[in-house]
Amino acid sequence: MFQHVEFYPGDPILSLVETFQADKRPEKVNLGIGIYLDEAGRLPVLSSVRTAEVARAAVAQPRSYLPMEGLEAFRHGVQRLLFGAEHPALQEGRIATIQTLGGSGALKIGADFLARWFPDAKVYVSDPTWDNHKGIFQGAGFEVGVYPYYDPATGGLKFDEMLAFFAALPRNSVLVLHPCCHNPTGVDLDCGQWDKVLEVIRANGLIPFMDIAYQGFGDGFEQDAYAVRRAAEIGLPLFVANSFSKNLSLYGERIGGLSVVCPTRHEAELVFGQLKFGVRRIYSSPPAHGAFVAAAVMDTPELFAGWQEEVTQMRERIKAMRQRLFDELGRKLPEGDFSYFLKQRGMFGYTGFSPEQVRRLQEGFAVYLLVSGRMCVAGLNESNVGYVADAFAEVWRQ
Repeated sequence: MFQHVEFYPGDPILSLVETFQADKRPEKVNLGIGIYLDEAGRLPVLSSVRTAEVARAAVAQPRSYLPMEGLEAFRHGVQRLLFGAEHPALQEGRIATIQTLGGSGALKIGADFLARWFPDAKVYVSDPTWDNHKGIFQGAGFEVGVYPYYDPATGGLKFDEMLAFFAALPRNSVLVLHPCCHNPTGVDLDCGQWDKVLEVIRANGLIPFMDIAYQGFGDGFEQDAYAVRRAAEIGLPLFVANSFSKNLSLYGERIGGLSVVCPTRHEAELVFGQLKFGVRRIYSSPPAHGAFVAAAVMDTPELFAGWQEEVTQMRERIKAMRQRLFDELGRKLPEGDFSYFLKQRGMFGYTGFSPEQVRRLQEGFAVYLLVSGRMCVAGLNESNVGYVADAFAEVWRQ
């Protein structure tokens, strides 16, 4: 009956995890999957999360369905986190926000909405981008193209090319953008560059869809939301997918949000209704536990302050590992220029390794990277960074 079904080779990132787990070499290092690990190489349970969970577990409560749009306290917390409590768009009721199944669920609901109401649009993602961006929008029926972004020759942005590309696009083209901690390169726009990009988007009637999965891991919660807040400030219609997998270490709870900034309160009500309808047609309602935990952390001043401090510690540890890798490589390969490791931001970085070099790292040293050369910097720690630097240097010498 199913002989005609095409073979699925698996997701390249998740398949790499399976290969890593099967590797028996004790020195193995996983720099592939995008998960924050602490200095001991463990997935942390944040103190703010633990406190919220203990308080919720203290009193047994019925486990009813959440509404289609999700937990109200969670949705309001998302809006404050992304836009700031005093943002005019929020005060005017122009932002429609729903709870979703992680950031991926937010992208899916947003993609389906756009496919229904802007069926002639084409979607553009950065070159390169997170692979599933293409998959999600193609799965919604869109043709997906790429826009200029990363320049391998300089380790920076093709900024002028990107601006010119955006300026030539037809109205209502959808742009998938990374407000901070670009995945996979770690190369971000600064505030001045964002201002220019957003002006081109406004002038040409384009639709920005921002995916902010790492808020707090770049420079801080407020700073990392600059592009989101600025876009809303200048009156752009805006889609924002956000996730609490990384910054609350709630990967398995699948807690995220989709926010749509609209020109008027009335339009926000129309959009909100259609987003709910989209949820109903797929999974009916989102999970409750993680939403209650995230809402408690965002709504309780003491927990929120503690969470900010915990994210600061995670962010600073990642930066310290970037510095350690840079220092180690500088000693081993003094003729090399590895300054790009320090300029990249967030959990990820582009190493510059070719697919063949990535294969040699895996086979010869049990150091696992994506075939693109992307590494998860959060997989480094004081115990393995020297070994990784040795492996990098050896492969570069070959």
